[in-house]
Amino acid sequence: MMDPTTDDAGNTGDAGTARASLEALRTEIAKAVVGQDPAVTGLVVALLCRGHVLLEGVPGVAKTLLVRALASALELDTKRVQFTPDLMPSDVTGSLVYDTRTAEFSFQPGPVFTNLLLADEINRTPPKTQSSLLEAMEERQVTVDGTPRPLPDPFLVAATQNPVEYEGTYPLPEAQLDRFLLKLTIPLPSRQDEIDVLTRHASGFNPRDLRAAGVRPVAGPADLEAARAAVAKTTVSPEITAYVVDICRATRESPSLTLGVSPRGATALLATSRAWAWLTGRDYVQPDDVKALALPTLRHRIQLRPEAEMEGVTADSVINAILAHVPVPR
Repeated sequence: MMDPTTDDAGNTGDAGTARASLEALRTEIAKAVVGQDPAVTGLVVALLCRGHVLLEGVPGVAKTLLVRALASALELDTKRVQFTPDLMPSDVTGSLVYDTRTAEFSFQPGPVFTNLLLADEINRTPPKTQSSLLEAMEERQVTVDGTPRPLPDPFLVAATQNPVEYEGTYPLPEAQLDRFLLKLTIPLPSRQDEIDVLTRHASGFNPRDLRAAGVRPVAGPADLEAARAAVAKTTVSPEITAYVVDICRATRESPSLTLGVSPRGATALLATSRAWAWLTGRDYVQPDDVKALALPTLRHRIQLRPEAEMEGVTADSVINAILAHVPVPR
């Protein structure tokens, strides 16, 4: 790659082009999905940070369509796995298959070998199959029969779960939840957004044909790599670092929680704050960036006390209270 040039504003050409391309994602995805800008931004932040996303929302709020539209707009390969109680780990990672012609075993890759893996209803499969994703999410590889096999880059797991159904589900353990960079809640659409959705369908919109909907690639792996390099250069002052640490330590001291944010969670909050700062056009992190990403980065890394849940306390309310009390650096 050629060395980037620098414009009058001090931005590199590659980084500036990459930012513009990623910002154009919203326009393309909006051709298929109505009113989910925060989720789109969260997925882009996760890609910039090489992280994974847990999407939580009731059925029918376009979680699957959102991931498919993102993959189309980024020109990335995507695969979908429907997690069910009888799904085996090898159904996700792949397995060795005996070839009668050569009398040898050959590796048959599973759907995890893709850029964007949609793990649909991940909490409907037993922990053994859930854990098959741990190595892929953390090490970016899959080990089969003692042989590690690298996954493509970029690689993102977008897992979905239903927040209201508990029968026949297996809640994700803390270790698995901690592997997700962000937990994004997908709300029901507003009245106007729902009218827009129905109007599109009445006009012939087919959610299974994104090409016909006009979704086109506006960015690619090269843009993503240039953006990641720019994010890595985003300045973080010692005061911001201390602010992130203070927020995370406050969760460990909260009387409403049995489990606070781990050091990995603090690292994640710093990373997402840097990515958000760069996306908004700055080369330094400010406290508002940390506040903007605190909820999606931390809400799945804490555990409420049963008595607090009975009183109506939520993970988001605890984090918001902490943000209101931790001193903000000037």
